[in-house]
Amino acid sequence: MTASAAALVSFQESSGLLQELAGVEVSVKQVERAAEALGAEIAVDEQQPVEKTGEVAPATPTLYLGMDGTGVPMRAQEVQDRAGKQADGSAKTREAKLVTIWTAEARDAEGKAVRDAGSITYSAAIESAAMLDTSPDLSDFAARVQREANRRGFPAAQRQAVLGDGSAWIWNTASELFPQATQILDRFHAKEHLSQVGKVIYGDSSEGKIWIQARYDELDAGRLKSLVEALHGHAGRYKEARECIHYIGNNRHRMRYPKFHQQGCCTSTGVVEAGCKVVVGTRLKRAGMHWTVKGANAIIALRCSKLSGRFEDFWERRSDQMKRAA
Repeated sequence: MTASAAALVSFQESSGLLQELAGVEVSVKQVERAAEALGAEIAVDEQQPVEKTGEVAPATPTLYLGMDGTGVPMRAQEVQDRAGKQADGSAKTREAKLVTIWTAEARDAEGKAVRDAGSITYSAAIESAAMLDTSPDLSDFAARVQREANRRGFPAAQRQAVLGDGSAWIWNTASELFPQATQILDRFHAKEHLSQVGKVIYGDSSEGKIWIQARYDELDAGRLKSLVEALHGHAGRYKEARECIHYIGNNRHRMRYPKFHQQGCCTSTGVVEAGCKVVVGTRLKRAGMHWTVKGANAIIALRCSKLSGRFEDFWERRSDQMKRAA
């Protein structure tokens, strides 16, 4: 009960709920200790070798895997001497990286792929996605992605698609683990880049809105050559246009949206971005909250277990282990 409450709301609110709904007095500090201890157990359990072939039927035509990151507000000692986005170059957050897997065989009124209810699972932590090129080991996050993929049967799916924004660590991880998968750049992230360029060049003028819409249309239609030519017309004066040309050049093979739509594939990372909010933001980024890495990772593990429908399975394994130990 303590873990379930603390996975959803703050430790203080959890203490109040336990008293109100169950008549059980558990101090705020006791809630924190119990929830973080159980979350740490779940984090260890999650790292155990995956024995089953996957939670999704092998006949599922397409499995989607998405990755993203979001900042978590940290205590001062956790970001000491770390570079960040503050005016003085310091950091106030650490990035929690998330991998999520889902299916999208349902279709909306326009025939576009829609996430299937109950198909989504999450795994996340504040950990690094980087390793030395000479290292034979996977980074901590890449190992997490591999475990989740194996757990869901991603490598055995008839078609595998990896979605993400323009972050290099996402595509490096995808290429290392799933070289056979189709890589898709989030279409709305690409449009965001075009919108920023248009606003730098034209401001908020009607001319700028027309220019931006024309670039959107070229992107959606797969006319990347025409799109780049339009950007080249401003590249001499605006570095944002030059950067956008470079961005498109690096991601051309991930921006074949007409082909992806023809194949019935998702082209948006909305599921992943929503996952960052649901798993991390809703619980760990509330006003006044500041975390240690250890505490944050414990609660993230607890939330992933609950939201992915795995908490009861973990609890049964834990109970069986305690009975055997007794």
